[in-house]
Amino acid sequence: MTNKLPFCLPANMTPEIFLAEYWQKKPLLIKNGLPALVGMFEPTDVLDLATEDGVLARLITQKDDNPNQWTLKNSPLSEDDLQNTPQLWTILVQNLEQWSPELGEMWQAFDFIPKWQQDDIMVSVASAGGSVGAHYDEYDVFLAQGYGTRRWSLGKMCHDDTPFIKAQPIRLLDDMGQIIFDEILEAGDVLYVPPRLSHHGVAQDDCLTFSFGFRRPNMVQILDEMADVATGEHTLFSPLILPQTLQNNAYQLTDDSIHAIKNELISLINSDKGNAILTQAVSELVSKRQYDLIAFDDELSPNELSKRLQHGECLMINPACRFVQQNNNWYINGECICFNNKELALIHRFTNNEVIGFDELDDELLVSGANWLNDNWLILI
Repeated sequence: MTNKLPFCLPANMTPEIFLAEYWQKKPLLIKNGLPALVGMFEPTDVLDLATEDGVLARLITQKDDNPNQWTLKNSPLSEDDLQNTPQLWTILVQNLEQWSPELGEMWQAFDFIPKWQQDDIMVSVASAGGSVGAHYDEYDVFLAQGYGTRRWSLGKMCHDDTPFIKAQPIRLLDDMGQIIFDEILEAGDVLYVPPRLSHHGVAQDDCLTFSFGFRRPNMVQILDEMADVATGEHTLFSPLILPQTLQNNAYQLTDDSIHAIKNELISLINSDKGNAILTQAVSELVSKRQYDLIAFDDELSPNELSKRLQHGECLMINPACRFVQQNNNWYINGECICFNNKELALIHRFTNNEVIGFDELDDELLVSGANWLNDNWLILI
């Protein structure tokens, strides 16, 4: 079993206190909250990665002659892009756990929050003065300093109608309101920022800031997924039977008709069938990855996997893969997967962060392990 990381919380704070008093309510500074992150990466590591094929990266700059004018370039980025930046620049790389399983293991430090809410790990690399401006996010984020220092300012809570500066390529606030937090984070420090709280981070030197994001689906996503699941229910294709009173205007769709249809929808949602549709829809939705999984190795046969395991390699869960358990069902990367009892026991071991070697797999589980490895659910270490 890999070493379980302690929770990223202050020493005197329980997860229950954090969830009750801080989660989605107010910010929290966690000094030295993620010491395992320190020294894991240097800025050059991220800069090199940013130009690789398949990497989702953004280059954000401020013009030398007018720092109030921002520019944005999305991947693919080239070496020329990185070498010809203005003085103030930042590069953001998404989905970093895909490229570094070691970093992906850092998610364990946040396991007091359900894994189905995990989004991705993004890293921001910048030199002194670099930032992405004052803004807010629609999701929860733990901002972990991995290298160098960054000064963070936090201000007002924002709303749907909070204005952004016009004619800029990124969302920028011109007013953060009263500043409620203004501190410099050092390597290992973590700052929790709830959704819609305005914040602004400025690099004090060459620095790396890792963002561990958490988000829930929105209502449009849920309704869309429910519609997809409902297409498998043949009874729902039958036209509705609705009451009808005499109308003076035959062209009119009356409020009474809309209300009757609404009642039918509510009755469906409150029924056993509706609950099953919603459960399957939400389970599939939250187990989908925001970014496509990238396969780094050729597929292995069970025999080839056996040889590699006998030579000392081991299997572990892929931190970039999404595993969601809903009662007795497992959803992996958007699909409900059926396992036999032996496979289910092995999946539980993998999701408990165990590392599995050759001696722990019989011929049947070697076949399963090879299939899961080829599906990118697992990785070899």
